[in-house]
Amino acid sequence: MTTTIKRCTQKELHELQAISITTFTETFKDRNSPEHLHAYLEKAYDLKQLEREVANPSSQFFFVSFNKEVAGYLKVNTDDAQTEVMDDDSLEVERIYIRKTFQKYGLGKLLLNKAFEIALEQQKKSIWLGVWEANENAIAFYQKKGFVQKGSHSFFMGDDEQVDLIMVKTI
Repeated sequence: MTTTIKRCTQKELHELQAISITTFTETFKDRNSPEHLHAYLEKAYDLKQLEREVANPSSQFFFVSFNKEVAGYLKVNTDDAQTEVMDDDSLEVERIYIRKTFQKYGLGKLLLNKAFEIALEQQKKSIWLGVWEANENAIAFYQKKGFVQKGSHSFFMGDDEQVDLIMVKTI
């Protein structure tokens, strides 16, 4: 069993779109209406939107592969790419998703470690993320990794307003 992490490029936008839609749907379809889910997917994972995000020098995407198959991905943001106003010493983990069939292999931990590595390289002092208040497994995972809740913000699934907990870890 081999795992690899590699940076996503503009040439891989279709693969990024596919893994994004798959993992987001697997994670949230059971607790959201099909209409709200579809509206979010159409907006967030439109190819032109992903192209802009990948081209932004303050954002980075990474694929994690398990036995040469893309199993998930990570998106980190710094500076003005962060989804909330934070100081310049912060790195945001905006997206970290693993396909259901590849969960429990430690791939989420590998991606989170990649985020820590990037934060250290860029001399950041903290890492933060937003996690849906109803995603108890993810909250427990982040707490286990030393993240603490520091606030909350609204997240819109279509026109359904939900609450994301802002969790932060000082490094």
